[in-house]
Amino acid sequence: MNILVTGSNGQLGSEIRAQASLYPDRHFLFLDLPDLDITNKEQVDTFCREKKIGSIINCAAYTAVDKAESDAEAAFLVNREGAAVLASCASKYNALLVHISTDYVFNGEAFTPYRESDHASPIGVYGISKWEGEERIREISPSYFIIRTSWLYSSHGANFLKTMLRLGAERESLNVVFDQIGSPTSASDMAGAILFLLDRTDSAHRYRHTYHYSNEGVCSWYDFAVSIMDIAGLGCMVRPVESSEYPQTARRPHFSVLNKSAIKRDWGIHIPHWRASLLREIEKLLK
Repeated sequence: MNILVTGSNGQLGSEIRAQASLYPDRHFLFLDLPDLDITNKEQVDTFCREKKIGSIINCAAYTAVDKAESDAEAAFLVNREGAAVLASCASKYNALLVHISTDYVFNGEAFTPYRESDHASPIGVYGISKWEGEERIREISPSYFIIRTSWLYSSHGANFLKTMLRLGAERESLNVVFDQIGSPTSASDMAGAILFLLDRTDSAHRYRHTYHYSNEGVCSWYDFAVSIMDIAGLGCMVRPVESSEYPQTARRPHFSVLNKSAIKRDWGIHIPHWRASLLREIEKLLK
C-alpha cells in the first residue's frame, strides 16, 4: 500500500516518519510544501494517480490560531479547501483519508469531556476553518477517519513544551494561564495510534468515523508548565494567571477535554497518561 503523508515536516508528520520503519510492508511518501500543496487540486490529483495512493494521512494545516483572525482567507484555503481537495482525490482513487482535526471545533463551555457526537461550536477563525474542513470531508469522501486532538507537542518544530524549556532556562519566572483546561498530547503517541489504526484497516471496507485522541488525564496550561519545569529540573517559577491577564487575539476554549472512549473501544488502542509521555519527550530533548 502506498501511503501519502502530507504536512510531513510538522510535528505529527515527523513522528509518523520516525515510526514508519515499524511497518515495512507499507510504502510511505512524505511530502510538504513546496513539493506538494494540498490546495492545488491538479497537483494532488496527478500525484495520487501516478503514485497509486491507497491511503492519505493529512497532517497539513494552518495552525497559527491568533494570526488566523486577520488572515482568514489563508486559514480557510488550507483547512477547508485543502481538506476538500484531498477528500476529492481520495474519493476518485478509492483511497482512505485520515484527517487530523482539533479540540477548537468546540466552544469550551462544557463541564464534561467532549464526545465526537457533541455539537460543534467553534469560537474563532481557526476552529471554524477546521470544522468546515471536517464537514467537506464528510460530504465528499466515501472512506475516512477524522481524528481530533489537543495541545500537541513533540521534540520537533515549535510547541509549548519547547517554548517552556527555552524560557525556563532563560528566566526566573513565567506567567501561564490556569483557567484553560485540556489534555496535552504527545505527537509520538498520536503517530503510533494512527499507524496502529491504519495497519488494521481493510481496503475493501468503507470507514466513516470521527474519533478523539489525546493523552489521558487533564490539566491546565499552568499545570503543564509546572510539570515541564519539574521534570526538566529547571528553577523557573511558574505563576498562575487568568486568561484575561494574558490577552491573545483569538479566544481559546476554556475547557476542551476530549472523551477518547470511542477509539479505545473500536480499536483497542492504549493511551498513556500525559505526564508519562511528557517525561519521555523531555528525556529525549535533554539527551
